[in-house]
Amino acid sequence: MVFSSTTFLFCFLPLFLIFYFISKNIKYKNIILLLFSLIFYAWGEPYYIFLMIFMLITNYVLTKVMAKNKNKGVFILLIIINLLALFSFKYLNFLITNINYLFSTNISNVKLSLPIGISFYTFQILSYVIDVYKGRVECQKSFINLACYVSAFPQLIAGPIVRYKVIEQELNNRNTTKEDFAYGIRRFIIGLSKKVLIANNVSYVADAIFNNGITSTGFIGIIIAILTYTLQIYYDFSGYSDMAIGLGRICGFHFDENFNYPYSATSITDFWRRWHISLSSFFRDYVYIPLGGNRTSTIKVIRNILIVWMLTGLWHGDSWNFIIWGLYYAIFLLIEKYLLKNIKINKNLYHLITLIIISIGWLIFREVEYKDLIISFKALFGYYGIGSINTLYYLGIFSSRYIIATILGIVFASEKIKFKDNLFNDFLLLILFLISIIFIVVGSYNPFIYFRF
Repeated sequence: MVFSSTTFLFCFLPLFLIFYFISKNIKYKNIILLLFSLIFYAWGEPYYIFLMIFMLITNYVLTKVMAKNKNKGVFILLIIINLLALFSFKYLNFLITNINYLFSTNISNVKLSLPIGISFYTFQILSYVIDVYKGRVECQKSFINLACYVSAFPQLIAGPIVRYKVIEQELNNRNTTKEDFAYGIRRFIIGLSKKVLIANNVSYVADAIFNNGITSTGFIGIIIAILTYTLQIYYDFSGYSDMAIGLGRICGFHFDENFNYPYSATSITDFWRRWHISLSSFFRDYVYIPLGGNRTSTIKVIRNILIVWMLTGLWHGDSWNFIIWGLYYAIFLLIEKYLLKNIKINKNLYHLITLIIISIGWLIFREVEYKDLIISFKALFGYYGIGSINTLYYLGIFSSRYIIATILGIVFASEKIKFKDNLFNDFLLLILFLISIIFIVVGSYNPFIYFRF
């Protein structure tokens, strides 16, 4: 079940809100939230719901044991259990494939599909366990409350990765004010519009070119494909985050922001302060700083950055292109940190350079297969010629809806274009919501990109 579906919008969500708001006691609200969250997850993962329940019970029980006297052995055991679950489902076959390649063995892959959202809820559990062990937060005594924190449906599938300390108090005491409810609805509609009206439409253009022959569309084709995919991944993921934050606010939770107009960044460092903030801050606080962060020798700082960004890439998927993508950013971050720190560059020029670097990064990110990545880079450097407009026209990418979506995507990616709360904008949001519903009803199924992570 996805937020941008009629099932969610007209069945699941209304039923949840009815039961949630007729429950006056916070205890019952949490029970309703948990039950609906489990239904939400089981809708797409009927078997892996048992894995999640097992992880919840295990972490609840062992964290309580650990918290009694800060038992280091139990803490290490919890870290191993959580990482082992993530590794088994997400990376085991990747390891087997590489072992077979390196040593000419013939080990069979394990037949396990990737549970939806496992990377997100595992990181939430890890942050909770680590923070309890370090004494940053109190151990949660209520299983229902802990389960709500981990499995709340607004952020369960694709984040943001919510820190326990952010909503620790709200798990026990929260109220939805009229202002919160109104804000949540507005934020949800903005996210839905991003996904349905922009991401889904530009994705058609990107997929049409990437999947139907980069060699025939040449340089023009790859430029259009990179541009539209750059817009797609931003509006797809930030749209989901907007909807998650909006739904959370309706329930009385105040989730942290996950995006801050990343394509307005004036450097790669600035970009990663704005993009997927919950993930980058997780690696900063739980990997980079424990390794020594910036407060160590230059060679160790370089080591720390390389480790963090290799892991950041690997977090996104079990493929070498993701590791290359992570190290790609590590290199540019090191260049900024050590080679460009005392060099003044025109802000607008550096903004353009940053966008080019980001866009090429998304090309690496998208092309999982090595051969496809090579073909795309060949096209980018003119190996297949300038390209044929007729071929692009045949793919159907010049439809007015795709052109309008691309233009709107470029315009609204700027932080200079911000939504303000007033009656006129609320009227526009209502129109956007109705248009989005029409697109959902007549459109095809298009899941969120980050569901596979």
